[in-house]
Amino acid sequence: MDPVREAFMAECTELLALLDESLLALENDPLNADLINAIFRAVHTIKGGAGIIECGFIERFSHVLENALDDVREGRLAISPELLDTLFGSVDHLRALLPLIPDHTANPSADMDAIGAELLARMRQISGQSEAAAANAAVQLPLQQGTGSLIGHDCWHISIRFGENVLREGMDPLSFIRYLASFGEIVHITTLVDAIPAAASMDPESCYLGCEIDFRADTSKEKIERVFEFVRDSCLLHILPPDSKLADYIELVMSLPEDNLRIGEILVAAGAITRQELLDSLQIQSREESAGEPRETAPQPLGEILVSQQVVQKEIVEAAAVKQVKAQEKRAAEAQLIRVPADKLDHLINLVGELVIAGSAAAMVAQRTRNSALFEATATISSLVEEVRESALRLRMVQIGEVFTRFQRVVRDVAKELDKNIELRISGEETELDKSVVDKIGDPLMHLVRNAIDHGIEAPDVRRARGKPERGTVGLNAYHESGSIVIEISDDGGGLNRERICAKAIERGLIAAGAELPDQDIYRLIFEPGFSTADQVSKLSGRGVGMDVVKRGIESLRGTVEVESSEGVGSLFRIRLPLTLAIIDGFLMGVSGAAYVVPLDMVEECIELSADKAGSRYINLRGEVLPCIRLREFLELGGLAGRRENVVVVRYGAQKAGLVVDELMGEFQTVIKPLGRIFRHLRGVAGSTILGGGEVALILDVPALIALAADQERAQRTASPASA
Repeated sequence: MDPVREAFMAECTELLALLDESLLALENDPLNADLINAIFRAVHTIKGGAGIIECGFIERFSHVLENALDDVREGRLAISPELLDTLFGSVDHLRALLPLIPDHTANPSADMDAIGAELLARMRQISGQSEAAAANAAVQLPLQQGTGSLIGHDCWHISIRFGENVLREGMDPLSFIRYLASFGEIVHITTLVDAIPAAASMDPESCYLGCEIDFRADTSKEKIERVFEFVRDSCLLHILPPDSKLADYIELVMSLPEDNLRIGEILVAAGAITRQELLDSLQIQSREESAGEPRETAPQPLGEILVSQQVVQKEIVEAAAVKQVKAQEKRAAEAQLIRVPADKLDHLINLVGELVIAGSAAAMVAQRTRNSALFEATATISSLVEEVRESALRLRMVQIGEVFTRFQRVVRDVAKELDKNIELRISGEETELDKSVVDKIGDPLMHLVRNAIDHGIEAPDVRRARGKPERGTVGLNAYHESGSIVIEISDDGGGLNRERICAKAIERGLIAAGAELPDQDIYRLIFEPGFSTADQVSKLSGRGVGMDVVKRGIESLRGTVEVESSEGVGSLFRIRLPLTLAIIDGFLMGVSGAAYVVPLDMVEECIELSADKAGSRYINLRGEVLPCIRLREFLELGGLAGRRENVVVVRYGAQKAGLVVDELMGEFQTVIKPLGRIFRHLRGVAGSTILGGGEVALILDVPALIALAADQERAQRTASPASA
């Protein structure tokens, strides 16, 4: 793909996510001028980028959006539910158009064109309806309502930055200035040339100019805007009326596109001082510096000189200083960031994995030769390799918050469709996990959130009848625990109906009639393929495919899902996932001459199995009954047990089990290699790894083994009364 188009797609994806977030916030705070300006800037940026890559269908569509948002900014159009719905739909339409960008010749399908035309028609209708309420809207949306003293100047102040394509489009910037002078007096004009690049990289067809103009005329803002009508879409234009307040100039200072100016240049650019006033103040500062005698203190700052000379108000100088600091921080932050394609990171992780294996091989050679110098060198290398491994894995760690924020829009749209009042509460969004996990967990989470809204949260009248708040709550939470990441999806709805689940399971032959099962086993039935207790099929649910997809998706990531529910109170779905799918610290064990690995974070302790407990499926661990899995029998390895057996106590969540093995071989940096497709249904094995000597060791799936131990324990309890 063309690198320019690829960069535009990446930027556009980020901007559309920002638009979703800002529109959701605007829905709750429709008078927030900062949000409206942020939304306008995002759409303007998308339109400008589309123009650069000559993507006409995105440019035309976003142009109409930009015009409507400009009406909102100027108070000619009020925020309304209809407008917000149309803007949300427009964001979705732009997102649907993005896949067409890589192909230079691609055009939207007839269906997509129809959706876009319908959205634009709704936008025009809303704009037309708002004309009668324009005066009202201006009162309701005080975007330029400053406080404080007047600047004390009777001129209009016009701040304009011409777009780069102005000359290519056949426009002459000077002609607009001449036309402006035809119905008023240009009292002062400053031409800004800061955007002009070095001569070697200058494009003679591009325009790099901007102007700050003091204009005296008995006219209206609309008439001044019409002067620049032909370049309005490609330039940045701010117009301040005569006798504007301090807040208006401060707002203009903060919105200037230049971010590399000194304070004096910022004030000139905002029209707060003239170029001559700046030069006079600089001369005063220069005279102080060259006064002859050495100074114990630094020369007086330019801002203080300007205030003391009564050239400009102190508040405007402070605003310029704040903008200067923000620009410096922005440049410093940008200098520290670099975009790296995900496939390059994946390649680096693979190379680090091979380095880990090679380091283990070198350590084994050193151990066998018993050469102390070689052993010391390999130990140092192993330590450095471990640091490289941790650093490389951190490169792929991202915060789960970027996944959680997508659901703000989902909850809003689905709740509106079902006529429910629902709030999404997010916590733990700073929790980090591997990007490869983030990319795959979105769909299972989507199913669970939609189910919580559809099945979990009751209708408002039902909630009122049950004494609950009319507004329901869906929660998303994430945290780290025992080397895993835990994601919780909760709701304060009606909970799972145990009786209905049992009845449906008996009807389908999943359990026997009259069977007494614990709640966990009953709730686990909802993940069976085709299982649903819904009375009717809706667009959202009822076909019994969603929860099955959830379970398979989570298990494909070597994770598990647990369910807790209390009827009438709510439900909690708890997903446990590994932090990374690439490299882990493992604990190596030997059984029948073969090596096996479990994640080190899941190992609680290791104990020797006494001779009198040989063959036992349970042991007493300090007063706690611990179910044991004899790996020799489970894996059907054959052979005889050694003279001494050991138990590796592993924990996953709140559950424990003991793995009975022949030999404890210690810690081992494990590079996870996935099993082939032929082994995808193999229970209890999560992958494989290569040892230093070239042997292959299987990585055991601890959650599956613990589930197996729990099943065996329940079967034993069920069989005990019968045998008695």
